[in-house]
Amino acid sequence: MSFETITYQTQNAIARITLNRPDRMNSFTQQMHEELRAAIASLATNGARVLVITGAGRGFCAGQDLNDRAVAPGQAVDLGESVEKNYAPLVKSIRALPIPVIAAVNGVAAGAGCNFALAADLVIAAESASFLQPFCKLGLIPDTGGSYFLPRLVGTQRAMGLALLGDKISAKRAAELGLIWECVPDAEFVARIDALAAQFASGPTLGYARTKQAIYASPNNTLDAQLALEGALMRECGFSEDYREGVAAFKEKRAAVFTGK
Repeated sequence: MSFETITYQTQNAIARITLNRPDRMNSFTQQMHEELRAAIASLATNGARVLVITGAGRGFCAGQDLNDRAVAPGQAVDLGESVEKNYAPLVKSIRALPIPVIAAVNGVAAGAGCNFALAADLVIAAESASFLQPFCKLGLIPDTGGSYFLPRLVGTQRAMGLALLGDKISAKRAAELGLIWECVPDAEFVARIDALAAQFASGPTLGYARTKQAIYASPNNTLDAQLALEGALMRECGFSEDYREGVAAFKEKRAAVFTGK
C-alpha cells in the first residue's frame, strides 16, 4: 500500500505506523483517517504481533488540522459527524486489535492526538513530550475517547482538571498521574520502544489478546461476570501451543520460544 500522510511497514512481526505530516505536527486530516483505516485493517493478515504508533519530526500528533477543508474554521460544521465517521471508528479499531499496541509519544500529543495515544495498550513517552486537552479553549469536549479514557486512567477529579483547564503537562507528570505507562529520557526513547516491540513480537500472542480482552471488559462487569470470563479465557489459553511451550520452557529452565498460537 502507498500512503502520503503516514508511513507503514511490518518487519519481524513488528508493525509500525508513523503519522507523517511533520510540517503540521502530524495533525489529522480526512486523508490521514482514510490511510490509518487501511493500514490498521491490513494488520489482520500481515503477520504482525505488535503495533507501534509514533509521529514524524518533533511532534506525535497535534489533533485535528483545523485547516483541513472538512472542518474549516468559521464555517458551520457537524463535528458530531466527524466523530462518528472518523474518530470513533479509529479508537474502536485500535482497541479491537488482538495484538499489543504501543503509542510511542515522541513529542506533543494534543487534543485528538492525545486521546488517540491513550487508546493504545501502553503509552511510552519521551521525556521532552507533553500532553494536553485543549478542547475547552475551543468550546468543545474531549473527544476521540477522551471523556472515556481520562477518568478511567487518572480518576474523576484529575480528569476534570485536565479537561476543564486544558493545561499542558509534561511526560513526567503524565506518568506520575497514571495517564501513561512510562516516561523515558530522550536518548533512551528509541531503544526502549524497540525493546518493548521485540518483546511483544516474540511473546505469547493469544495470551496478550485475551489479557487485553479481560482487562478492557472489567469496568463494565460484575465480579461474577468477570470471574466467568476469566474461566473461559483461561480455558482457551490452556489449550494453546504457547502455554505448552511456556510450561516446558519453565521446567527445562530455558527461554520460551512462543509462536503466537
